[in-house]
Order: sequence, then structure tokens, then C-alpha cells
Amino acid sequence: MRVVIAEDLTLLRDGLIRLLEAHEFTVVEAVDNGPSLLRSLLTHQPDVAVVDVRLPPDFTDEGLRAAIEARRQIPGLPVLVLSQYVEQLYARELLSDRTGGVGYLLKDRVSDVAHFVDAVRRVASGGTAMDPDVVQQLLSRRTHDRPLAGLSGREREVLALMAEGRTNAAIASRLFVTEKAVDKHVGNIFTKLTLPPSEDDNRRVLAVLAYLET
Repeated sequence: MRVVIAEDLTLLRDGLIRLLEAHEFTVVEAVDNGPSLLRSLLTHQPDVAVVDVRLPPDFTDEGLRAAIEARRQIPGLPVLVLSQYVEQLYARELLSDRTGGVGYLLKDRVSDVAHFVDAVRRVASGGTAMDPDVVQQLLSRRTHDRPLAGLSGREREVLALMAEGRTNAAIASRLFVTEKAVDKHVGNIFTKLTLPPSEDDNRRVLAVLAYLET
């Protein structure tokens, strides 16, 4: 699996390279600024990009802007964003095209190697990998929005765990309920989102993104 990394801190960048290569990823390029990231993404069209939000030259949102522009030119390009903090505006903007293959993790999650590697793989396969803190803030921001108000408390819990990328079996284990109960909650969520029955697995991603986007 081919990866492009964008991180301006040398130690973290080198650590990400070693970590991913140790888990059978191929890092095709690692860059430290926004313009280089956009060029790299368009040139290599990797299976997934791991991107810091704030990069030189201005240390504001260069990483995110480069990733969004690359996704505009290469629809569905998988991007996993790393950030020091929960930045709601950046998270919502990344999610706004609803094409899946996106993730947003806080940098301290990288220390949990298994969780981080799983997130990279999940995003590369077209799924979502949202940090629990990001999910909590985005969902709480939408508590009074009409669509979310139609969900029960348990359905909101299920949706939050779906956003983290958990399977129905994993959600059932986390909530101490049966997988059949989770299947029912997921079906209710799809219904309330007016997502009709489909064999398309991307419906699950759309359900998550529909609630997390602006």
C-alpha cells in the first residue's frame, strides 16, 4: 500500500515512515510543506495520504488545503489528517464532499500503534477513521439540528462509533448489546437519513458523513 506523508517535524515524520514501513506500507514520499504535498499527491496518487493540518510556509491550514485540492482533482483520494487539537472547522471541511476515504486523528493517537495502523488501512479502503474526541465535538455541535434530533440516544451512540470506523460486531461489544440490536439501530439511522436499502457498502460511510459534515 503506497503512502504519502506530510509532516514538518523531522522526528515525527521519520517516526511515521519507520512505523508504516514496519507494517508493510510503502512510503513513496514524505514532505514537510503544503506546496510539496499537493505536488506529491497529484504525482504519486497514493493509496492513502497521512497529512498534518498545519504545514509551512504559514503553519495555518496548508496541509488540509493541499489535501482538499488534491481530492478535488482526484475524487475519493484517501486522506487521514493528523492534528494537535480538535479543530472543528478543518474536520467539517474535510468531510464536506462526502466521498469517504477520510479520517481525522489527534496526534497523540499515533502512540497507539495498532489503532493508528488500523486507521490508515481503514481510510485507504474508503472508510472513515474519526478520533472519538472529534466525533464527540462534532455531534454535540449538531445536537439541536433537526436530523440528529430524530435519533434516539442509543442511535447517536451507534453513529458515533460508526464514525470511528467500528464494525457492527465491535459496536455491539462496546455497548454490551447484541449484534442484532446494533443492526437494527444502524437500519434506523439509514431510514432517518433517507438512505434507501442498497448493496453499496458506501452507504455506511455516507450515513456517517451526512451527520458530521456542516
